[in-house]
Order: sequence, then structure tokens, then C-alpha cells
Amino acid sequence: MKLLFWLSTCLVVYAYFGYPFVLWALTKLRSRNVLKEEIFPRVSIIIAARNEAEKIRGKIEHTLALDYPDERLDILVASDASDDGTDEIVQEYVGRGVRLVRAPERKGKEHVQGLAVVVAKGDILVFTDTATILDPDALRRLMANFADPTVGAVSTEDVIVDALGNPTAEGLYVRYEMWVRRLEGRFHSLVGLSGSCFAIRKELCSDWSPVLASDFMGALRAARKGYRSIADPSALGRFVALVSTQAEMRRKIRTFLRGITVLMANLDLLNPLRYGRFALQLASHKLLRFIAPFLLLATLTTSGLLSGEPLYGVIFWAQAAFYLLACAGGVPGSLRRSRVVRTAYFFTMVQWAMLTAWTKYAVGQQQVTWEPSKRQGINQVAPSSQDSELRA
Repeated sequence: MKLLFWLSTCLVVYAYFGYPFVLWALTKLRSRNVLKEEIFPRVSIIIAARNEAEKIRGKIEHTLALDYPDERLDILVASDASDDGTDEIVQEYVGRGVRLVRAPERKGKEHVQGLAVVVAKGDILVFTDTATILDPDALRRLMANFADPTVGAVSTEDVIVDALGNPTAEGLYVRYEMWVRRLEGRFHSLVGLSGSCFAIRKELCSDWSPVLASDFMGALRAARKGYRSIADPSALGRFVALVSTQAEMRRKIRTFLRGITVLMANLDLLNPLRYGRFALQLASHKLLRFIAPFLLLATLTTSGLLSGEPLYGVIFWAQAAFYLLACAGGVPGSLRRSRVVRTAYFFTMVQWAMLTAWTKYAVGQQQVTWEPSKRQGINQVAPSSQDSELRA
């Protein structure tokens, strides 16, 4: 029982703290830089949409305003059988170079993205959604990374704020994730791209899957072809956190189920003899994170059973206190304003969502169809005061 306790505890600590520290230490010894140069490849921006009539106009206007040569830009709205007037709004922009790619039947985000990939004219494909706000120079910044021939995909960095532009509990967690991604890029490669916005060489999309999450698969495709994926901290993708905790939980369950499905379909990439550093990163960042809820349960259970010994008793009650704080974060009241409480709540919610996702995966469920989270639209939130800090 003690062996199980220490094994599960060490793996959890490594997954969330040890792995970033190892990356930090190794990048201090040797860091892989990215050769950046201002280039203007032909770019196709693919905007996935499902019943986004309220936000699609703002997203198109925002995309048309990006600082990039018009003649090098191809804008496609990939509509997943929208039936709320989204397609009619897109058709209004045909004269300004916007094309509509419509799936006649609702088959999911990746399916309609695949339809857009087939007709895209760009050498670089940029995938985004209607809720993401990009800075005017973000596209230029993303493209500069493709001057490096080793780079196959580039991700923006996520910034999650509330309606007033302030960081949220999720936002703090996301900032931690973005920090880890930066370290991964300096060490070797990202193991997953941001679903809100990422760019990838079109040649890496020839084996497009209509059911597997495109952001996760993008990094895996790049690794299989000998490329690496990176995050550009100067290119920010900003969006508003969901207000409803129930909606946020449903979104996370969908996200984790999709991620687990992708990982289980690509287990060969965990072979270090063939994929070297990428295999280590995939195991550390994805595999251990996905099984973290089981490790945390093992740690809690074994420390409880061993709590007759002082060391294990202290550890058990420390965990119990943490989860009580997390429960307090789910109850309306003054405690929810505490950053510590909100962070404990969000971390625990993530673990519960992963457990639920594993349950769904175990019974054979797949998350193929797609209903975008109802976040505030592109014109409903001002740029956050945190942006300059995040760039730094």
C-alpha cells in the first residue's frame, strides 16, 4: 500500500510540477530556437461554425481586418449544417473574398473542417472559431515561424478572461499551461495545439480525420512527419470564460473525451525508440495528465488507510482540506472570491471531468457532433489589461 501511495504521489507531482521543472532545467542547458523571418505565404483561414448567427459577422469583420496582404489571404467559413441564418450572413461577404463551405448534414467540427481543407488554397492553414479574438498582427506573427523548416505547426497562446477582461480561475490554470507549452517548444515540440487558433502546413493535413480532434491531431501529425510544433507567445487568442459552471463542465468532458480518444488511437507515438523526445513529452503531458484522477484517488485512499502513521495522516488531512476548499468554490458566497478557493475548485473540476470522460470512453462513446460553447461574442469584450503582461 505504501508503494502504491508513493508511486501515485510521485507521478502526480511529476506530471504537474516535475515535468515543467525538467523542461526548464534542460532548456537552460540547451534551448531550441525558432528561425523567424517576415514571410507572406498563401494562407487559408478556416473558421468553424455551428449556428453562430450572433457572432459570425463580427468574426468575419475581425478576420478581414487582420494585418496581412489581401491577395495572400483565403477566408473560409466551415458551417456544420447551421440552420439559424449563419450561412446567409456568410454569403453576404462573398464579394469580399469570403467563401462558405457547408456540410449538408451535421457530422461534427472535424468533418466540416475536412471539407474546407479540400478546397483551401493556402500553403498554410489556420483553424479558428467564432469566439476567439486575435490581435491585428497575430497572423503575421504566426507566419513568421514557418520560415523555420523544422516547424510544422504553430499555436497561439490562450488568454481566458471574464466579461470585464479580468483573469479567471480557469485563466490562471491556462496561464500555467501556456508556460509549460513555451518550455515544450524550447525543448522540442508541443504535444497539442490550441483549439481556439492554430496554423499548420497544408501538407500535414493530407490524412485528415473527420472524427479525431484536429488541434491534438495537428501536433501528432507534425511529429509523425518529422516536424515540431511550437507556441508563439506574441500571438494571443483571447476569449471569454463560460459563466455557467455546468456549461464549463460539459465542455471539459467533451474536450477530455476527444483527447483520450486521440491518444488511444496514437499510442505508437509513445515509443521513445522511434519518436525520442516527443514520446517523453507525450507521456508526461498527456498520458499522465489523463490518468491523474486515478492517481489522485489512489493517493487519497492509501493515505487514508495509512493515516494511523503521522506522516500519512498529515498528508491525508491536507488532501481532505484541499477538496473541502474545492467544494466551497462550487457554492455561491464570499469564499468564491478567494483565488485559492477558485483554483482548488477548478483543479478538482478538471479531475472530475476527466473521470467522467474516461467513463464515457470505456462504454464506447465518442464526441463527434459539436455544439459550440455559448461564450460572449467577438465585439462583447474589450482587450484585457493582462495582454501586455502575458506578452512579456
